Amino acid sequence: MVTEQHPQEGSVKHRHRQEGPQRHIVVFIFSVVLTLIAFAAVAAGGVNASFAVILLLVMAVLQVFLQMGFWMHLKDKGHLMPIIFMLGGFFIAGTCIVMALYWVWWD
Repeated sequence: MVTEQHPQEGSVKHRHRQEGPQRHIVVFIFSVVLTLIAFAAVAAGGVNASFAVILLLVMAVLQVFLQMGFWMHLKDKGHLMPIIFMLGGFFIAGTCIVMALYWVWWD
């Protein structure tokens, strides 16, 4: 028994969908809003210093994820090796910072 396959059934074609500028504009506006929030927290003057530092760190982390995900395209498939190398660099840098602090404050 021979079965016939239509050319479209046997092969699945994956189409690469290009991103338009809409996402980049939205991410850019979100980055500007995060920057304005951080600036307003520091410029207000009446904000508790520890709260301002925590807010600035949260804004910085969000900015890093936005920049890496959308502008460096690390959210796309096929970017596992750059992510692994960056995580390795963050680990080494963090270890160096912790060891430097330990070395300076060790009596």
